[in-house]
Amino acid sequence: MSKSKKNEFRPNDYVVYPAHGVGQIVSIEEQEVAGMSLELFVISFEKDKMTLRVPTHKATDVGMRSLSSPDVVSRAMTTLKGKAKVKRAMWSRRAQEYEQKINSGDLIAIAEVVRDLHRNDDQREQSYSERQLYEAALERLTREIAAVSGTDEGTTAKQVDEVLVARAA
Repeated sequence: MSKSKKNEFRPNDYVVYPAHGVGQIVSIEEQEVAGMSLELFVISFEKDKMTLRVPTHKATDVGMRSLSSPDVVSRAMTTLKGKAKVKRAMWSRRAQEYEQKINSGDLIAIAEVVRDLHRNDDQREQSYSERQLYEAALERLTREIAAVSGTDEGTTAKQVDEVLVARAA
């Protein structure tokens, strides 16, 4: 456990936890677990009303990372402008792939899911599971872009929606 890894994240930093999206480190605390003293990041996910404790030495192993750079955000927005790439595989397999991309925490992969599952008014209806995956991906995408750009999620959601609608026009 090197010092540089431990100091990578600090209280009040926003981080991305792959399975839950953007959260804020509230504190770093010591806790005794099974007779061992552990140092933990306490991460708050305000929107989900959830608190997560991650051992400091495991943070990078579980995929916890800092917010994306503005460069990655612009690449994600460019990805949204692209043409949807929907494979002809069975829905269950595609759904599994989309779920993996969402939980990877990779902003560009999440943007691909949003792009591929976005439907315009003139296209066929989405199934319930398609809609659930689309909304989960969209929420993760807008939360991270909002945190990186320092804007509120509503404004960011409008920007993302404009990009998706403009792509179809």
